[in-house]
Amino acid sequence: MRKHQSGNGLSWMTLGILLVAALAAWPTPAHAAQPPAGPGLATFATVPAVPGFPEGLAVHGNRVIVSGPARFGTGGTGPSTLSFFDRKSGALVDVVAVVGEALAFEHALSNIALDGDGRIYALSTQLGLICFTKVGQGWQQEGYGAPLPDLPTCTAAPGGPCSPTVVDFPPLPNDVVFDPAGSAYVTDSLQATVFRYPPGGGAPQVWFQSPLFEGGGFIPFGPNGIRLDPARQNVYVAVSTTLADPNLGTIYRLPWVAAPTAADLEVFAQYTAGEIPDQLAFGADGDLYVGLALSNQISILDPAGNELVRLESDPGDPIPLDAPAGLAFDARTQSLLVSNHALLSGLAAHFAVLQAPVGDPGDPLAAPLLP
Repeated sequence: MRKHQSGNGLSWMTLGILLVAALAAWPTPAHAAQPPAGPGLATFATVPAVPGFPEGLAVHGNRVIVSGPARFGTGGTGPSTLSFFDRKSGALVDVVAVVGEALAFEHALSNIALDGDGRIYALSTQLGLICFTKVGQGWQQEGYGAPLPDLPTCTAAPGGPCSPTVVDFPPLPNDVVFDPAGSAYVTDSLQATVFRYPPGGGAPQVWFQSPLFEGGGFIPFGPNGIRLDPARQNVYVAVSTTLADPNLGTIYRLPWVAAPTAADLEVFAQYTAGEIPDQLAFGADGDLYVGLALSNQISILDPAGNELVRLESDPGDPIPLDAPAGLAFDARTQSLLVSNHALLSGLAAHFAVLQAPVGDPGDPLAAPLLP
């Protein structure tokens, strides 16, 4: 992975040091009035401590797939991985290491998506969007989409491709989702941008960006989770923090069109107590499940954006929710699966996938057949 050197930008090494320190110092979120708690959570599977820090989560066939690590400070450590768990028992059945990472430098694997042939697409900070295809008893890795570009700020480079941010950060690919036509949308948490890869992969292009997507405070993460609604009419983006008010996190809605404009951007829901909305998942009837990374809860919103209930751990749970990240449904059991990122605590004992019986099979994600 190349270092960020444009303008007065920050290098990945500097950024990692600053964010690790910031995460340790980040205050506990304020406790806003909350709706009743939903059903409890149980441990579905424990995730290997190395590389740990799981984020991406998907269900396919008889497997639950988890990707990681999603953290800073990985220079000099081992490769990123995909871990495969038995869908019924939660037993770890396989671990596939990413090849081609420059391990001496920062490297991470955030979220994953699937196509209709069961191929796995994973976001690598170094390699871009990479694809894994089942070949015999193993998995073959190939490049699919180029790494996200390091954009200069629009102040420094007006008129060209640029980032509408005040601070010149490097790209940070976070979440990925396919549309029915085969395009892949990727959130960039530090460049206030959603990129789109064309069907078949290649170079990412800016799909939408806005100054409202710039994060702020000690954890300046902007665009995070991204999903299409069940009707495939709108794209929802979780913006974790806000430059003007770091305690404010927003779920935005955009129409699923070729080139949305600033006038198309709508506020769907907001979290005002520093909870940090992270990943998203739609239920079968259009309810939106939102992971709240800092308050360690799952917020469930109805199709109008009203909060219905929150899922949270019970006192004494062997593994409590700890910076919940990836969300996926097991349609067979109508339960929600949650990856325990544990980014703030760093507790290896909390690296896990938790499960909540929500009575919802979830909305099947678009899984187009791709060449």
